[in-house]
Amino acid sequence: MKLSGVALLASAFTVVEAHYKMTQLIVNGAKTGIWQHVRKTTNYQSNGPVTDVTSSQMTCYQLAPGNEGATTYSVRAGDTVGFVVDASISHPGPLSFWLSKAPGGTKADQWDGSGATWFKIYQDYPTVAGSGLTWPSQGLSAVNVKLPTCIEDGEYLLRVEHIALHSASSVGGAQLYISCAQLRITGGIGTAKPKMYSFPGSYVATDPGLMINIYYPVPTNYKPPLGDPLKC
Repeated sequence: MKLSGVALLASAFTVVEAHYKMTQLIVNGAKTGIWQHVRKTTNYQSNGPVTDVTSSQMTCYQLAPGNEGATTYSVRAGDTVGFVVDASISHPGPLSFWLSKAPGGTKADQWDGSGATWFKIYQDYPTVAGSGLTWPSQGLSAVNVKLPTCIEDGEYLLRVEHIALHSASSVGGAQLYISCAQLRITGGIGTAKPKMYSFPGSYVATDPGLMINIYYPVPTNYKPPLGDPLKC
């Protein structure tokens, strides 16, 4: 069947509308400005995802190197922080939060998040039923995490990642939506010994958490990439 130009335009608009981006930092329930403390992402206009897990865009999905004009927000360990999602998480899949501590003498607004410096502080998991998998993050227009109290004080990048799995039955089909905010964290007790990862570098496109048909046959379980988050 041949689609008219109007139908094609409407179809393309629907696809774009189904995508999303994370644009604003939230601290203890209060929203900050758009791109004020969040580095501007490559999808700031398109809302499109990262699909190549070997790409440098996996770090913070930045439009350009550097801090993109974002400034650093001071918080305390134990505070609740998060991101506004524009417009909402419209696809099924797992949500995670990560931290990367800048080396001594480096500020968060100078840190590029390179190397095995990332550790997971939150991971959601689906409800598994015969009718399918459902995730608690789907449909949300804001996502939050409590900063662990056992981490060290310092300058950090806070990375949010949502993996949309609706087209993930083949390599490269998973859609990753990523943003990074800049934080200065105090009040931590510094006892954490988290497992460290790198972005890019730690994900493999054929990982069963990234390449999976969530519709048929309906999975009986789901394991997200790179395991469970830090526990204090």
